[in-house]
Amino acid sequence: MDMIRKNNPVIYSDFPDPDLIRVGDTYYMASTTMHFMPGCDILRSRDLVNWELIAHAYDELENTPAQRMQQGNIYGRGMWAPSLRYHNGTFFLCFVANDTGKTYLYTAENPEGPWKKQYIRGFYHDSSLLFDDNGRVYILYGNTEIRLTELSADLSGPKPGGLNRIVAVDRDNVCLGFEGSHLYKRDGKYYAFFCHWPNDGTHRKNQVCFVADSLEGEFRGGCVLDDDLSYHNLGVAQGGMVDTPDGRWYAFLFQDRGALGRAPVLVPMHFENNFPVLGENGRVPAVVSVPAVHADISCAPLYGSDDFDYHPDADGRVKLKLFWQFNHIPDNRLWSVTERPHALRLHTGSLCVNPAQARNTLTQRTMGPESSASVTVDGSRMKDGDVAGISAFQGCYGCLALIRENGRFYLSMTAHPARDGGIGAQKDDAAPPVEYERIPAASPQVTLKVKTVFEDHRDEAAFFYRDGNEWKPIGIVHRLYFKLDHFCGCRFALFLYATHTIGGSADFMNFQYLYGKNG
Repeated sequence: MDMIRKNNPVIYSDFPDPDLIRVGDTYYMASTTMHFMPGCDILRSRDLVNWELIAHAYDELENTPAQRMQQGNIYGRGMWAPSLRYHNGTFFLCFVANDTGKTYLYTAENPEGPWKKQYIRGFYHDSSLLFDDNGRVYILYGNTEIRLTELSADLSGPKPGGLNRIVAVDRDNVCLGFEGSHLYKRDGKYYAFFCHWPNDGTHRKNQVCFVADSLEGEFRGGCVLDDDLSYHNLGVAQGGMVDTPDGRWYAFLFQDRGALGRAPVLVPMHFENNFPVLGENGRVPAVVSVPAVHADISCAPLYGSDDFDYHPDADGRVKLKLFWQFNHIPDNRLWSVTERPHALRLHTGSLCVNPAQARNTLTQRTMGPESSASVTVDGSRMKDGDVAGISAFQGCYGCLALIRENGRFYLSMTAHPARDGGIGAQKDDAAPPVEYERIPAASPQVTLKVKTVFEDHRDEAAFFYRDGNEWKPIGIVHRLYFKLDHFCGCRFALFLYATHTIGGSADFMNFQYLYGKNG
């Protein structure tokens, strides 16, 4: 059989906590989106290595003040770690939101939607659903102490008198105890996958698996993969397994890739004595091979340019391209792609001090090893104190913006530096950014660009403005970090905020996304 070969990570971008299934000859994946709206990405593939976005499970999750950025925010929280399953003609999607403390269950007959929301009583961290052959349904979940709970037939909550037990405990000498549960049944045996991070000072996150003959029986196992793809001791871990129609098995995991985020990795797998064996001689292959069953089917890219040429549907609604997501729930009164043809218009509605506080910030993922984005900003409708531009956006963002002060326009490169450079740094969304360079703008219409480089953990962003046919650098080359404050990879972001008075607006036109070194 012909094979497709692709480099690992198979998606060189931030698609964390991937959970995937096969339905017939098609694979579907759900991934964490945290505070971004619309949320919970649903992706599709025919070969496990080429993926496309097909839906989001929801436009907004709970419409709380924090999710609207009206009383605080939900950076680093929101929806985490989905479990995607298919049972009796229905797709099931389960996850928790760490700001609401709820467990959500979405169902759909078609993975492209619509998805219907309900709740499961209780809070099930990093959960995995299992529909057993006997009609019973279970959820595996937890951190450090992994618990298995039987659910009622309608999945509304724990089944009275049902199975409720601890299957694994990992408390001693760990940076990260067992979590990221993925539960499966194969040939009458039950397989529970978790990630794990020993606290020995030098070791990395790894993947473990425990196997049991029954859900009431003992789960036995241990580490099944301990490898970093030769990338800075960052372990490949957290995920599950999937088979192909011709009987091959793969593990689908992810790897922390610094400021880029958490990138999906595909690992060949087989079984010896009913126990999974991952990788090639215990290593994750730099290039993975999959059957070329659908080599003639193309996938829409996971990123893209946009001329903002949108038209309302029959219900008067406008749906942006799937690669766009707002930073939180948007205020739909204050953004439009129809007020001015071929432009995204953002209006100010509240005062802010930095881009992290701005409503209606529109984002899409960066791609590794290099990617860039440019946009033309027309600030002729801005008010004094308004700031409109493009960002390499995460907790330690860098920005290039058009600003108006005393009736004059300037270009300003600013950043929020990660002062300690550490993953555990606390968020400081109320601090103003540091300005590194300011120059007069020749007019209120400017074209700006940000270029990101993640190769070999460089994790940096550089900023440019167009002067005639030339791109000129401005400010500093800004260091980026993945931290727990926002808990997501770097994104390109278009933003507008007011520092003095509300009511201004800015237009964003001709957004161009370039992937690779030619950006």
